[in-house]
Amino acid sequence: MLINKKHSSSFRDPSGFIFYRNNTIYRQINKSYKDNYDFLINCGLYKTLADNRLLIPHLETEVKYSKSDAAYKTVQPEMIPFISYPYEWCFNQLKDAALTTLKIQKKSLEFGMSLKDCSAYNIQFKNGKPILIDTLSFAKYNEGEPWIAYRQFCQHFLAPLSLMSHNDIRLNQLLRIYIDGVPLDLASTLLPFRTHLKFFLFSHIHLHARSQKYFADKSIKTDNRKMRLRSFFGIIDSLESGINKLKWKIPKTEWVNYYSQTHNYSSDAFKHKKQIVENFLGKIKPKIIWDLGGNVGEFSRIASDKGIQTISFDIDPAAVEMNYLDSVRKGEVNILPLMIDITNPSPGIGWENKERHSLFERTSADTIMALALIHHLAITNNLPLYRIVQFFNLLSRKFLIIEFVPKSDSQVQKLISTRADLFPEYKQQVFEDVFQKYFKINSSKGITDSKRVLYLMEKRLD
Repeated sequence: MLINKKHSSSFRDPSGFIFYRNNTIYRQINKSYKDNYDFLINCGLYKTLADNRLLIPHLETEVKYSKSDAAYKTVQPEMIPFISYPYEWCFNQLKDAALTTLKIQKKSLEFGMSLKDCSAYNIQFKNGKPILIDTLSFAKYNEGEPWIAYRQFCQHFLAPLSLMSHNDIRLNQLLRIYIDGVPLDLASTLLPFRTHLKFFLFSHIHLHARSQKYFADKSIKTDNRKMRLRSFFGIIDSLESGINKLKWKIPKTEWVNYYSQTHNYSSDAFKHKKQIVENFLGKIKPKIIWDLGGNVGEFSRIASDKGIQTISFDIDPAAVEMNYLDSVRKGEVNILPLMIDITNPSPGIGWENKERHSLFERTSADTIMALALIHHLAITNNLPLYRIVQFFNLLSRKFLIIEFVPKSDSQVQKLISTRADLFPEYKQQVFEDVFQKYFKINSSKGITDSKRVLYLMEKRLD
């Protein structure tokens, strides 16, 4: 049966919308966008961007959403394995997304077009690199016109990057509150005074914010806002240069140093743990893995190196940053590091709480991997084992690779050393009994020189 379903986030742009038919994604292009779409294709910009993996390629198709006089064409874009959002990205992911957007804008001007939409949500990561997914973001450029997406670019990219660089890395979470980007007056207020002395930030953030406030209740005559093409390129060059200079110095957090200093595995135990994980993966051959608590990606890469699409989640910004930079350096295409707290995962936000999907609504994984995680959930976060297994059952379509860390382990002893032992049920047998209500245990392997045990579990379908 053919079922058409509009994507819940695709309703703001009159140029068209995304819809699904039988789990395949399509984009309807409306007649109102006909001239711009034809120009995009015929001028060579689409091919140039698609060939350079800057714009998601598509195929024109005869599939229709419905009989409508508004429809012009339907295209089928390449699928993105996992949709992520800017507030889940580390500093350099957001920075690379910003620079990719500017590169696309610069190339568009060379072909007589301009980006009319610079939302960070239009950028996704595919094969390890940022790519624009919205084919309807382009409009024919008439010299003298201002860049209508300039404010949006500054709010979605420059403001959060500046705050992450000059204030606190955790301020990227403002993007979770402000769905159309961080308001420039807020960014201007939060940034330290010294940023007024940096021409780049003074002009694009502080002066821009003042200008917005001044003109908020005034009409603007477009005749007085003519911009030469050279000036347009100058703005892009200024943004590109300034964003390239923004840095975040990775601190030496507990989790960044976990594998080199903090964990209690011997070298033999660490090697054996890797071998067990590799053997488990060889048995089940998953296509998509979510590594919860992936840290810097040491075990995520066992999966991604096998060609398995791997989403590596972690709560620590520094660990995610190192994971991403490592993936860029190695040119890896199967791993996507993301900053997500699984005890407080990304919710549905925006219009009707459906415009940006929650983590659970976006997709699920063949296999969930939860290594050295159960004790943090059960003890640090006071989560009962039955709630933890329900959570894993919700996320996994088929398999669970999980490590049980006993109470005698030095890492667990560290967690309970400053508090009363309120966890009498945190025992291996109880763990197995609770988890077997949702999963059957296919295999369990003790780790050499350790009392820790790795389990391969399969989801019960009855």
